[in-house]
Amino acid sequence: MLLAILFTQIAFLGHDSAHRQIFVSGKWNDWVSIVLGDLLVGMSYGWWQHKHTRHHANPNKLGADPDIDLPVIVVTPGRTPPRSRTLRWLRAHQGVFFFPILLLEGVSLHASGVRRVLARGELKRRWVEILFLLIRLTGFPMLVFIVLSPGIAFVFLAVQLGVFGFYMGASFAPNHKGMPVVPRDVSLDFLRRQVMMSRNIRGTRVLDTAMGGLNYQIEHHLFPSMPRPHLRKAAPIIAEYCRTHDVPYLQTGLFASYAIVVRYINRVGLGERDVFTCPLIEQRNHFTMPAAS
Repeated sequence: MLLAILFTQIAFLGHDSAHRQIFVSGKWNDWVSIVLGDLLVGMSYGWWQHKHTRHHANPNKLGADPDIDLPVIVVTPGRTPPRSRTLRWLRAHQGVFFFPILLLEGVSLHASGVRRVLARGELKRRWVEILFLLIRLTGFPMLVFIVLSPGIAFVFLAVQLGVFGFYMGASFAPNHKGMPVVPRDVSLDFLRRQVMMSRNIRGTRVLDTAMGGLNYQIEHHLFPSMPRPHLRKAAPIIAEYCRTHDVPYLQTGLFASYAIVVRYINRVGLGERDVFTCPLIEQRNHFTMPAAS
Protein backbone atom coordinates (compact mmCIF):
# COMPACT_ATOMS: atom_id res chain seq x y z
CA MET A 1 0.00 0.00 0.00
CA LEU A 2 2.83 2.40 0.84
CA LEU A 3 4.42 1.60 -2.50
CA ALA A 4 1.15 2.42 -4.29
CA ILE A 5 1.05 5.79 -2.54
CA LEU A 6 4.67 6.41 -3.50
CA PHE A 7 3.98 5.57 -7.16
CA THR A 8 1.00 7.95 -7.17
CA GLN A 9 3.08 10.77 -5.71
CA ILE A 10 5.73 10.11 -8.37
CA ALA A 11 2.97 10.27 -11.00
CA PHE A 12 1.92 13.67 -9.60
CA LEU A 13 5.51 14.89 -10.02
CA GLY A 14 5.45 13.59 -13.59
CA HIS A 15 2.24 15.55 -14.13
CA ASP A 16 3.96 18.69 -12.81
CA SER A 17 6.91 18.16 -15.13
CA ALA A 18 4.68 17.46 -18.13
CA HIS A 19 3.08 20.86 -17.54
CA ARG A 20 6.51 22.56 -17.53
CA GLN A 21 6.26 23.39 -13.83
CA ILE A 22 9.69 22.16 -12.73
CA PHE A 23 12.31 23.32 -15.24
CA VAL A 24 12.54 26.23 -17.66
CA SER A 25 13.80 23.86 -20.35
CA GLY A 26 11.09 21.94 -22.17
CA LYS A 27 13.49 19.09 -22.91
CA TRP A 28 14.40 18.69 -19.25
CA ASN A 29 10.72 18.58 -18.33
CA ASP A 30 10.06 16.00 -21.06
CA TRP A 31 12.88 13.72 -19.95
CA VAL A 32 11.96 13.95 -16.28
CA SER A 33 8.35 13.11 -17.20
CA ILE A 34 9.50 10.08 -19.19
CA VAL A 35 11.72 8.81 -16.39
CA LEU A 36 9.07 9.37 -13.72
CA GLY A 37 6.15 8.17 -15.82
CA ASP A 38 7.48 5.34 -17.98
CA LEU A 39 10.41 4.00 -15.96
CA LEU A 40 9.17 4.43 -12.37
CA VAL A 41 5.36 4.35 -12.60
CA GLY A 42 4.77 2.40 -15.83
CA MET A 43 2.64 5.05 -17.58
CA SER A 44 3.46 6.27 -21.07
CA TYR A 45 4.33 9.96 -21.12
CA GLY A 46 3.45 10.16 -24.82
CA TRP A 47 0.01 8.66 -24.23
CA TRP A 48 -0.66 10.90 -21.24
CA GLN A 49 0.51 14.06 -23.00
CA HIS A 50 -1.64 13.41 -26.08
CA LYS A 51 -4.75 12.70 -24.02
CA HIS A 52 -4.21 15.34 -21.34
CA THR A 53 -3.48 18.16 -23.80
CA ARG A 54 -6.85 17.60 -25.50
CA HIS A 55 -8.57 17.57 -22.11
CA HIS A 56 -7.01 20.88 -21.07
CA ALA A 57 -7.97 22.52 -24.36
CA ASN A 58 -11.68 21.64 -24.04
CA PRO A 59 -12.59 20.27 -20.60
CA ASN A 60 -15.94 18.45 -20.52
CA LYS A 61 -16.73 19.25 -24.15
CA LEU A 62 -18.50 16.58 -26.16
CA GLY A 63 -16.38 15.21 -28.97
CA ALA A 64 -13.26 17.04 -27.77
CA ASP A 65 -12.43 15.91 -24.23
CA PRO A 66 -11.31 12.25 -24.07
CA ASP A 67 -11.78 12.22 -20.29
CA ILE A 68 -15.58 12.13 -20.64
CA ASP A 69 -15.53 9.21 -23.07
CA LEU A 70 -15.05 6.36 -20.61
CA PRO A 71 -15.24 2.66 -21.56
CA VAL A 72 -17.29 1.49 -18.55
CA ILE A 73 -18.91 4.42 -16.73
CA VAL A 74 -21.22 6.72 -18.71
CA VAL A 75 -20.73 10.36 -17.67
CA THR A 76 -22.45 12.20 -20.53
CA PRO A 77 -26.27 12.50 -20.67
CA GLY A 78 -28.28 11.27 -23.63
CA ARG A 79 -26.42 8.02 -24.33
CA THR A 80 -28.49 5.19 -25.82
CA PRO A 81 -29.49 2.75 -23.06
CA PRO A 82 -28.24 -0.84 -23.43
CA ARG A 83 -30.71 -3.50 -24.56
CA SER A 84 -29.81 -6.02 -21.89
CA ARG A 85 -31.86 -5.74 -18.70
CA THR A 86 -28.78 -6.56 -16.63
CA LEU A 87 -26.70 -3.86 -18.31
CA ARG A 88 -29.54 -1.35 -17.90
CA TRP A 89 -29.66 -2.13 -14.17
CA LEU A 90 -25.88 -1.79 -13.88
CA ARG A 91 -25.93 1.54 -15.69
CA ALA A 92 -28.78 2.83 -13.52
CA HIS A 93 -26.67 2.04 -10.44
CA GLN A 94 -23.29 2.86 -11.93
CA GLY A 95 -22.53 5.46 -9.28
CA VAL A 96 -22.42 2.68 -6.68
CA PHE A 97 -19.79 0.84 -8.72
CA PHE A 98 -17.73 3.91 -9.60
CA PHE A 99 -15.23 3.72 -6.74
CA PRO A 100 -14.83 -0.09 -6.83
CA ILE A 101 -14.09 0.21 -10.56
CA LEU A 102 -11.26 2.61 -9.72
CA LEU A 103 -9.40 -0.40 -8.31
CA LEU A 104 -8.87 -1.39 -11.96
CA GLU A 105 -7.65 2.05 -13.01
CA GLY A 106 -4.01 1.06 -12.51
CA VAL A 107 -4.37 -1.79 -15.01
CA SER A 108 -6.08 0.58 -17.43
CA LEU A 109 -3.30 3.18 -17.16
CA HIS A 110 -0.59 0.60 -17.81
CA ALA A 111 -2.50 -0.98 -20.71
CA SER A 112 -3.32 2.36 -22.34
CA GLY A 113 0.33 3.34 -22.27
CA VAL A 114 1.47 0.07 -23.83
CA ARG A 115 -1.16 0.34 -26.58
CA ARG A 116 -0.03 3.87 -27.35
CA VAL A 117 3.68 3.10 -27.71
CA LEU A 118 2.96 0.04 -29.88
CA ALA A 119 0.35 1.73 -32.08
CA ARG A 120 1.02 3.41 -35.38
CA GLY A 121 1.24 7.18 -35.51
CA GLU A 122 3.76 9.80 -34.50
CA LEU A 123 5.29 9.42 -31.06
CA LYS A 124 8.50 11.14 -30.00
CA ARG A 125 11.08 8.95 -28.27
CA ARG A 126 9.00 5.84 -28.98
CA TRP A 127 11.84 3.38 -28.41
CA VAL A 128 12.88 5.07 -25.18
CA GLU A 129 9.33 4.72 -23.89
CA ILE A 130 9.10 1.10 -25.03
CA LEU A 131 12.37 0.28 -23.26
CA PHE A 132 11.42 2.08 -20.04
CA LEU A 133 7.94 0.53 -19.95
CA LEU A 134 9.41 -2.92 -20.59
CA ILE A 135 11.86 -2.50 -17.71
CA ARG A 136 9.17 -1.23 -15.33
CA LEU A 137 6.30 -3.56 -16.24
CA THR A 138 8.40 -6.73 -16.32
CA GLY A 139 11.31 -5.93 -14.01
CA PHE A 140 9.26 -4.77 -11.02
CA PRO A 141 6.98 -7.86 -10.91
CA MET A 142 10.00 -10.14 -11.41
CA LEU A 143 11.76 -8.49 -8.47
CA VAL A 144 8.67 -8.96 -6.28
CA PHE A 145 8.44 -12.66 -7.18
CA ILE A 146 12.15 -13.11 -6.45
CA VAL A 147 11.85 -11.57 -2.98
CA LEU A 148 8.45 -13.04 -1.99
CA SER A 149 6.78 -16.42 -2.34
CA PRO A 150 4.48 -16.71 -5.41
CA GLY A 151 1.22 -16.42 -3.47
CA ILE A 152 2.31 -13.45 -1.38
CA ALA A 153 3.89 -11.79 -4.43
CA PHE A 154 0.64 -12.07 -6.37
CA VAL A 155 -1.36 -10.54 -3.50
CA PHE A 156 1.28 -7.83 -3.04
CA LEU A 157 1.11 -6.80 -6.71
CA ALA A 158 -2.70 -6.93 -6.77
CA VAL A 159 -2.99 -4.70 -3.70
CA GLN A 160 -0.32 -2.31 -4.98
CA LEU A 161 -2.00 -2.00 -8.38
CA GLY A 162 -5.48 -1.66 -6.91
CA VAL A 163 -4.53 1.02 -4.39
CA PHE A 164 -2.51 2.88 -7.01
CA GLY A 165 -5.47 2.95 -9.42
CA PHE A 166 -7.92 3.92 -6.68
CA TYR A 167 -5.67 6.72 -5.42
CA MET A 168 -5.14 8.09 -8.93
CA GLY A 169 -8.81 7.88 -9.85
CA ALA A 170 -10.02 9.35 -6.57
CA SER A 171 -7.64 12.29 -7.03
CA PHE A 172 -8.77 13.12 -10.56
CA ALA A 173 -12.50 12.31 -10.25
CA PRO A 174 -13.55 15.41 -8.23
CA ASN A 175 -12.05 17.78 -10.79
CA HIS A 176 -14.69 17.72 -13.54
CA LYS A 177 -17.18 14.87 -13.00
CA GLY A 178 -20.61 16.32 -12.28
CA MET A 179 -19.72 19.68 -13.78
CA PRO A 180 -21.46 21.04 -16.91
CA VAL A 181 -20.94 19.08 -20.12
CA VAL A 182 -20.37 21.48 -23.01
CA PRO A 183 -22.43 20.79 -26.15
CA ARG A 184 -20.53 20.44 -29.41
CA ASP A 185 -22.02 23.66 -30.82
CA VAL A 186 -21.22 25.90 -27.83
CA SER A 187 -18.13 28.12 -28.03
CA LEU A 188 -16.70 29.66 -24.87
CA ASP A 189 -14.04 32.18 -24.05
CA PHE A 190 -10.96 30.81 -22.28
CA LEU A 191 -11.95 31.93 -18.77
CA ARG A 192 -15.41 30.35 -18.79
CA ARG A 193 -14.20 27.28 -20.66
CA GLN A 194 -11.75 26.49 -17.87
CA VAL A 195 -13.48 27.79 -14.72
CA MET A 196 -17.07 26.66 -15.25
CA MET A 197 -16.10 23.08 -16.05
CA SER A 198 -13.78 22.67 -13.04
CA ARG A 199 -14.24 22.19 -9.31
CA ASN A 200 -11.83 23.06 -6.50
CA ILE A 201 -11.52 21.02 -3.31
CA ARG A 202 -11.10 22.87 -0.02
CA GLY A 203 -8.47 21.60 2.38
CA THR A 204 -5.20 22.07 4.19
CA ARG A 205 -1.68 21.79 2.83
CA VAL A 206 -1.84 18.10 3.70
CA LEU A 207 -4.65 17.70 1.17
CA ASP A 208 -2.65 19.76 -1.33
CA THR A 209 0.14 17.19 -1.08
CA ALA A 210 -2.18 14.19 -1.00
CA MET A 211 -3.93 15.30 -4.21
CA GLY A 212 -0.82 16.53 -5.97
CA GLY A 213 -2.24 20.05 -6.23
CA LEU A 214 -5.18 18.79 -8.29
CA ASN A 215 -7.54 20.20 -5.66
CA TYR A 216 -6.80 23.62 -7.22
CA GLN A 217 -8.19 22.47 -10.53
CA ILE A 218 -9.50 25.89 -11.60
CA GLU A 219 -6.15 27.58 -11.09
CA HIS A 220 -4.33 24.66 -12.71
CA HIS A 221 -6.51 24.89 -15.82
CA LEU A 222 -6.08 28.64 -16.10
CA PHE A 223 -2.30 28.49 -15.53
CA PRO A 224 -1.12 24.93 -16.31
CA SER A 225 2.57 25.81 -15.99
CA MET A 226 2.16 27.49 -12.58
CA PRO A 227 4.24 25.50 -10.04
CA ARG A 228 2.11 23.54 -7.63
CA PRO A 229 3.11 25.50 -4.44
CA HIS A 230 1.78 28.75 -5.95
CA LEU A 231 -1.73 27.44 -6.69
CA ARG A 232 -2.91 27.99 -3.10
CA LYS A 233 -1.74 31.63 -3.26
CA ALA A 234 -3.44 32.21 -6.61
CA ALA A 235 -6.79 30.69 -5.60
CA PRO A 236 -8.28 33.65 -3.63
CA ILE A 237 -7.16 36.11 -6.31
CA ILE A 238 -8.82 34.11 -9.08
CA ALA A 239 -11.95 33.50 -6.99
CA GLU A 240 -12.35 37.25 -6.46
CA TYR A 241 -11.76 37.94 -10.16
CA CYS A 242 -14.44 35.41 -11.10
CA ARG A 243 -16.92 36.95 -8.66
CA THR A 244 -16.24 40.39 -10.11
CA HIS A 245 -16.92 39.12 -13.63
CA ASP A 246 -19.92 36.94 -12.68
CA VAL A 247 -18.21 33.65 -13.57
CA PRO A 248 -19.30 30.71 -11.37
CA TYR A 249 -16.36 29.51 -9.24
CA LEU A 250 -17.12 26.24 -7.46
CA GLN A 251 -15.29 25.02 -4.38
CA THR A 252 -16.39 22.21 -2.09
CA GLY A 253 -15.12 19.65 0.40
CA LEU A 254 -13.54 16.38 -0.72
CA PHE A 255 -16.28 14.01 0.45
CA ALA A 256 -18.99 16.41 -0.70
CA SER A 257 -17.39 16.32 -4.15
CA TYR A 258 -17.46 12.51 -4.15
CA ALA A 259 -21.17 12.60 -3.25
CA ILE A 260 -21.79 15.00 -6.14
CA VAL A 261 -19.90 12.73 -8.54
CA VAL A 262 -21.76 9.57 -7.50
CA ARG A 263 -25.15 11.30 -7.60
CA TYR A 264 -24.43 12.76 -11.03
CA ILE A 265 -23.20 9.46 -12.47
CA ASN A 266 -26.29 7.67 -11.15
CA ARG A 267 -28.61 10.24 -12.72
CA VAL A 268 -26.83 9.94 -16.05
CA GLY A 269 -27.10 6.16 -15.77
CA LEU A 270 -30.84 6.45 -15.24
CA GLY A 271 -31.07 8.17 -18.62
CA GLU A 272 -31.74 11.74 -17.52
CA ARG A 273 -30.74 14.21 -20.20
CA ASP A 274 -30.93 17.35 -18.06
CA VAL A 275 -29.16 16.33 -14.87
CA PHE A 276 -28.79 19.97 -13.83
CA THR A 277 -29.61 23.43 -15.10
CA CYS A 278 -26.53 24.12 -17.14
CA PRO A 279 -25.12 27.59 -16.41
CA LEU A 280 -23.69 27.68 -19.93
CA ILE A 281 -27.15 27.69 -21.45
CA GLU A 282 -28.44 30.14 -18.85
CA GLN A 283 -25.67 32.61 -19.64
CA ARG A 284 -26.03 32.10 -23.38
CA ASN A 285 -29.68 33.11 -23.07
CA HIS A 286 -28.58 36.48 -21.64
CA PHE A 287 -25.61 37.33 -23.80
CA THR A 288 -23.62 36.05 -26.72
CA MET A 289 -20.45 34.33 -25.62
CA PRO A 290 -17.23 35.18 -27.44
CA ALA A 291 -15.92 32.45 -29.71
CA ALA A 292 -13.10 30.35 -28.35
CA SER A 293 -9.72 31.35 -29.70
